[in-house]
Amino acid sequence: MTARDGPRSDERTRRQNGHADPPPDVAADDADLTADATDRATRGDPAVKVEGLEKRFGEGDDSVVAVDGVSFAVEAGSVVGLLGPNGAGKTTLIKSVLGMVLPDAGTVRIRGVDVDDRPRAAYANVDAMLEGARNDYWRLTVRENLRYFAAVGGVDPDAVADRHDRLLDRLGLADRADTPVRELSRGMKQKVSLASVLAGGAEVVFLDEPTLGLDVESSRTLQRELRRLAESEGLTVLISGHNMDVIETVCDRVLVMSDGRVIADDDVDALLRRASAGRVAVASPDLDDATVAALRERVDVAAVEPRDHGPGARIEVAAAGDAIYGLMDHLEAAGVTPERVRTVEPDLEEVFVGLTGGEP
Repeated sequence: MTARDGPRSDERTRRQNGHADPPPDVAADDADLTADATDRATRGDPAVKVEGLEKRFGEGDDSVVAVDGVSFAVEAGSVVGLLGPNGAGKTTLIKSVLGMVLPDAGTVRIRGVDVDDRPRAAYANVDAMLEGARNDYWRLTVRENLRYFAAVGGVDPDAVADRHDRLLDRLGLADRADTPVRELSRGMKQKVSLASVLAGGAEVVFLDEPTLGLDVESSRTLQRELRRLAESEGLTVLISGHNMDVIETVCDRVLVMSDGRVIADDDVDALLRRASAGRVAVASPDLDDATVAALRERVDVAAVEPRDHGPGARIEVAAAGDAIYGLMDHLEAAGVTPERVRTVEPDLEEVFVGLTGGEP
């Protein structure tokens, strides 16, 4: 799987470099990998455990710390999101975990196996989609890609043919199974990339922007399939991306990085609760500049926007619980008749911006 993982890593490197033709046959994994997988399953170790990972690029005053003492664990069968602004260290962290970048310090264990001590055993059931559609061989058909990469992972393609049929069907690729990948749209290529990652039955997968280029329905289909695989088959997924809706919908837990460090690590619901205690949006034609200014002296007006049509404004006010009754009293006293009132639910993008101060 990785840059230090022998034949399997050589294959993945070719995929990431965008080569269009398959390389020669690769050697089989070590004979003890099956026994290792059984041992790991019975020990109940985290699927991924990272402790004190560090990576610095360059030397002296010009050096850059990309990953700064990062530690976390991912339990088997969970879906974890990795968020952070550009330059936060997400890519370096993932590549360090996968062995594509050698960290300066720290340890990585996959299902209890140290990747430095036994890389082939650790990465035997790990796969990744790091650069979208470049992961596949465009001259091969969709089905040929799935069979090929199952074989690369040490799995007999005939033994998992039914699995491939299910993947093709669930991802909306069944009617294009015998079409060369190069003839597909960008979104379809992205789905083929995901299918090829899942083709061999990997236990742990790393996905970078898995919904990039997909239309809304295809994105939802992919999200449903990831949840199904996690819940029904125990697949462990680490997703890195900028689509907050996808992360919020699919993930059980989220890691947020900034300046090479993990600054938040919590369940999605817990992170959402970190947002404002509660806000209420009020739209009314009576909300002119003077009225809004008067209300600011009495309530915490968080935002003001013009109404979509006609005079007035839409304001967001920090208010929750009994404070909502007080807000209504202030509006009545100011001569404001609400046209529409609704609570404003926090979303993951709001939490992210609050934590990092930057754009997602």
